[in-house]
Amino acid sequence: MDFNRTLKKYQAQIESAIGDLLPPGDTRPSRLHQAMLYSLEAGGKRLRPILVLASQQLFPSTINPFPTAIAIECLHTYSLIHDDLPCMDDSDLRRGNPTCHKQFDEATALLAGDALLTYAFWLLSNCYQDQPTLANELVRDLSHAAGNEKLIGGQMEDLMGEQAAPTAERLEYIHHNKTAALITTSLTMGIRMSNATDEHIAMMTEAGKHLGLAFQIIDDILDATADAETLGKPAGADAENCKMTYPALFGLDESRRKAHHHTEQAKSLCQSIGGNNQFLLDLIASMENRVN
Repeated sequence: MDFNRTLKKYQAQIESAIGDLLPPGDTRPSRLHQAMLYSLEAGGKRLRPILVLASQQLFPSTINPFPTAIAIECLHTYSLIHDDLPCMDDSDLRRGNPTCHKQFDEATALLAGDALLTYAFWLLSNCYQDQPTLANELVRDLSHAAGNEKLIGGQMEDLMGEQAAPTAERLEYIHHNKTAALITTSLTMGIRMSNATDEHIAMMTEAGKHLGLAFQIIDDILDATADAETLGKPAGADAENCKMTYPALFGLDESRRKAHHHTEQAKSLCQSIGGNNQFLLDLIASMENRVN
């Protein structure tokens, strides 16, 4: 398998699916839909939807994974729009472009994020309505990962952590929930659409926790070491905002060691799951070595 060729194929398929599954920009109210598409089409690695595709294709399946992949990307994009708002991280750049509230205005950005959040669940309930058990499982997975104890809870702890003494326990809680939960559910929602066993799903859940933690540790390292041009967003923002990060608490060398450990754990679990897993294993390995 040519990893880069397969990655580009998946990315192209996801871009096409966004065009197919999202309302066009001239849908009334056009300003709202333009803002939604502005952030959704701003590029990025499309990591979470690609994880959906990779895990769905571990075992033979006839279920269309693209509504799930795009639902994940809608929800992820909503979280980025809201993270960038002045009341949160107050960022001017995202993926090298003005953030949604800079390109439009703060109220429009807030509503665009709200709309992408709710649209994610409409996609799942509408596109899998002829498979109600699957639709319910997918909605349950995504709502749990994005909810008050996971993504949103992690964001709340992250904000509170700016005024608190850093601890390993709080840092791990933030990363497990703010970031790792959505990466985990990308994998578990994908494998639910294959002919996987409950044991496979449980193993994938553990793999996702390790992968999500490794991803965020690398993110912390890059924020401390890379430049804004490479990152596509302001560099050094974590330190400027007094964020709790792995490099701040453990140093760069130990942070890299921890990221490698969690990457290897994720790879080991995915290897044990088996199936058509080569692309997924290569993807996990590439995530450790990314530069943005």
